[in-house]
Amino acid sequence: MNNLLIKLVVNTLSVFITAWIMGNAVHLDGFGTAILVAIVLALLNITIKPLLILFTIPATIFTLGLFLFVINAVVILMVDNLISGFSVDGFWWALVFSFVLSFVNSLLNSLGKEERPQQ
Repeated sequence: MNNLLIKLVVNTLSVFITAWIMGNAVHLDGFGTAILVAIVLALLNITIKPLLILFTIPATIFTLGLFLFVINAVVILMVDNLISGFSVDGFWWALVFSFVLSFVNSLLNSLGKEERPQQ
């Protein structure tokens, strides 16, 4: 449970920071909305995204995996439609949002990891 809460906090901070970085293209009402966006995004990534990947296997193979970025943007647009306090100004901004969000999320996750001594 503790690990799940830490992941939620990191994802919420990632959403909040990414919305702040992107300024006018992504609109977020506040930190409470960022929590809701992180929860809904996680739920859609668990449920809908695998189905989208399954249905688009030929396109993903043909584009050597680059079509997965399109799927990420579609999931973000779904979150945009589900949450009233969060909006993205179109598909291309959703694509950029997914890139920046994954970068910020990986950066925050790397800051929280402890280095283990080499044996």
